[in-house]
Amino acid sequence: MYIRLLGACVLVLASCMGAHAAEQAVVEQARHHWQPLFDGKTLTDWRASEAPGSFNVRDGAIVVRGPRSHLYYVGAVERHDFRNFELQLEVMTKPGANSGVYFHTAWQDEGWPVKGYEVQVNNSQSDPKRTGGLYAVEDNYQAPAKDDVWFTLRIRVEGRRIRTFVDDKPIIDYTQPEQPERPADMRGRVLSSGTFALQAHDPDSEARYRDIKVRMLP
Repeated sequence: MYIRLLGACVLVLASCMGAHAAEQAVVEQARHHWQPLFDGKTLTDWRASEAPGSFNVRDGAIVVRGPRSHLYYVGAVERHDFRNFELQLEVMTKPGANSGVYFHTAWQDEGWPVKGYEVQVNNSQSDPKRTGGLYAVEDNYQAPAKDDVWFTLRIRVEGRRIRTFVDDKPIIDYTQPEQPERPADMRGRVLSSGTFALQAHDPDSEARYRDIKVRMLP
């Protein structure tokens, strides 16, 4: 009797472990599919720094215009801590817009984020550094898109390699050195892990973001 009960317990345990493993496999598989970060209606899961009024939602998009501020993703996806990923956003710049998308960054109450990289969003503003470049690290000086038109910005990070694309056109392909040399004010511009942030640069600059989504990479 004891042996039969022990055998039954082993079978039940194996069955439970199998079910758990299957559930974990489903969860892991879901991580590698596109997951939305913006609901198209509210700023739920996002948190603005020093000037929250620089961000609002209109017509399904995050409208960025106002004094310097940064809108950080603080939602549940990956507990807002991303390492290897592909981030995709639809973007529209108005004439003279200067904005940016940070990754591997962290919350700050104020100031320009000191941690992580910034992917520039700028098709016509006086700063010559254009959309898709890694700001002040691997810059792009030719605008890959026009103002007042929606375009797709995609950022892919795998290990030490960073690639950016605009409407599937490659813009930057940068591999971070094992020991990157950075000036004192840019020592945080290195790969690690962290969240995403959208930049409000100045009151005369307007950019819009929608359909923001991410998928995890191995």
